[in-house]
Amino acid sequence: MLPMVAVFFLFGWWPILRSVLLGFQHTNLVDPPEWAGLDNFAALLADPLLWITVRNTVWFVLLALLFGFPVPIVLAVVMSELRKLGGLFRVLVYLPVAVPPVVAVLMWKWFYDPDHGLFNQALGVLGLGPYPWLQDTATAMPSLVLEATWAAAGSTVLIYLAALSSVPGELYEAAEIDGASIWRRVWHVTLPHLRGVLLIMLLLQIIGTFRIFTEPFVLTDGGPEDSTVTILLLIYRYAFIYGDYGTAAALGVLLAVALGVISAVYLRLTRKWSSV
Repeated sequence: MLPMVAVFFLFGWWPILRSVLLGFQHTNLVDPPEWAGLDNFAALLADPLLWITVRNTVWFVLLALLFGFPVPIVLAVVMSELRKLGGLFRVLVYLPVAVPPVVAVLMWKWFYDPDHGLFNQALGVLGLGPYPWLQDTATAMPSLVLEATWAAAGSTVLIYLAALSSVPGELYEAAEIDGASIWRRVWHVTLPHLRGVLLIMLLLQIIGTFRIFTEPFVLTDGGPEDSTVTILLLIYRYAFIYGDYGTAAALGVLLAVALGVISAVYLRLTRKWSSV
C-alpha cells in the first residue's frame, strides 16, 4: 500500500507542488532558482494580454456551453430512440474521438482554408463565400468551438447513452400508453433521470473548456489580433517562448485556484438539485 501511495504522490501531487513553488521563483530551469515572492504574480497582473486571454477564454467557455453542451444530449436521446442502425450511429459519433487530436485539428485547418478548404468549396457550390473562418476576429473563436465540439462530443454521447440505459423501460411504455409524444417522454422521463449525470458533465465541460489549448495553438496561434489567445496558450508562451517559467507557473496557479473556486460554487449551488 505504501509504495502505491508513494508512486501516486510522486506522479500525481509532486508536479503540482513543484509548479506552485515555481510560481514564487525566478528560474530558467538551468541555473539555481531565486526566490521571487509575489513578483511573478505582480508582473502577470500588470500584463495587459492577461485580461485579453481571460476574456477570450471565458468567451470560448460560454460558446462551448451554449453549443457544445446540448449537442451530445440531443444526439444521445435521438440515438436511444432509434430502433435500427443504433450501433452504426454510435460508431460514427465516436469516430472523431479515435482521431489523434493534432491530426483532427490539422484536418479542420484544411476545412477552414479560405481558398481551398472544404467548407468554402461546399458553400461556393451554393454561391456563398468564401469566408475567412480563422482569419477574422469575429469568426475565429466560434470556428474553434465548432472543431472542439466535433472532437469531444463522441465520448460524452456514450456516457449519456450508458446513463439512458439505466432508465426503466416501463416508464417509457407507460408514457407511450398514455399517448405521450417523444418530446414529452424526453422532458418528463429522460431528463429527470439524467439530472445527476448532466450536472457532473456540465462541471467537467466547464473545467475542460477553461483549459483549451490545442485548437488555438494549432489553428490560429492566438490570432488574428490576439482574439484566440487563451490562458493555456499564454502559459505556453511565457514558458517556452519567453523562458519565464516562474510567471508561467504563477498563471497556472491562478487558473487552478479559479477553477477550484468555480467548482466549489457550482457544487454548492447544485447540491440541493442533484440530491432530489
